[in-house]
Amino acid sequence: MYRFLLTPRWLGILAATLAAAAVMVLLGNWQLQRYRERATVNDRIDAAASRAPVPLAEVVPAPTGPAGTVGQAPPKDAAWTRVTVTGRYDEDNVILVRGRTVANRVGFEVVTPLVLADGSAVLVDRGWLPPAPGGAVAQPTVPAAPADPVTVTGRLRLSESRADAITRREGRLETRRIAVPALAAELPYPLYHGYLLLDEQDPPADPAFAAIPVRHENDWQNAGYVVQWWLFALMTLVGFGWAARREARNRAAGRTRPSGPAG
Repeated sequence: MYRFLLTPRWLGILAATLAAAAVMVLLGNWQLQRYRERATVNDRIDAAASRAPVPLAEVVPAPTGPAGTVGQAPPKDAAWTRVTVTGRYDEDNVILVRGRTVANRVGFEVVTPLVLADGSAVLVDRGWLPPAPGGAVAQPTVPAAPADPVTVTGRLRLSESRADAITRREGRLETRRIAVPALAAELPYPLYHGYLLLDEQDPPADPAFAAIPVRHENDWQNAGYVVQWWLFALMTLVGFGWAARREARNRAAGRTRPSGPAG
């Protein structure tokens, strides 16, 4: 009854069906891996929020090169670790990161180098400011950083991967990405890899800054894609079986013209 499945036409259809189903299963597996990676990041964010901060140097290797260079990158699993460090803000090299959104408003994140006692520095994202009147790229009025040493507690962020053009406008560096190696080349001291998202500061930070929200990864979206791709693979196989059964019934009923699978 099903000997027609051994014909070249139906063998070709079966091969295409199995290949399509295999690709869909692989896509589902890839989405499952992305789900696990994002879930791990979310777990790390939640765990870090409840842990006491540790000294920066325990998490990120100190830079050892000359001015304008960046130290060794921390391991990926160090991201979001709460760290603490003491130094002086360098007001001469404030970095404005434009095109950043907080509460559905586009503005600037203000990143300021914190110079440590040994002459190295780490970038600190002090918070978000709206643009000045005149448009989304109009530089904001940036509150002055404390002149005396400050102790910063913040969450370690890894360097953003895509570097962007860095310009100096109105005395401040300006860019769209916090790409630490690219920014290091513009600064007069060696720089720690990664940067700190400010949580607390002693003395306290200026209230004009809006805190940068910590956004969890959307791991459930990947979980949905896993189910979607695996269901598509199952439906493809079921569709082949349905088409083959319909063909067998047509042949048994004396229909000589093969109907082939739908679609």
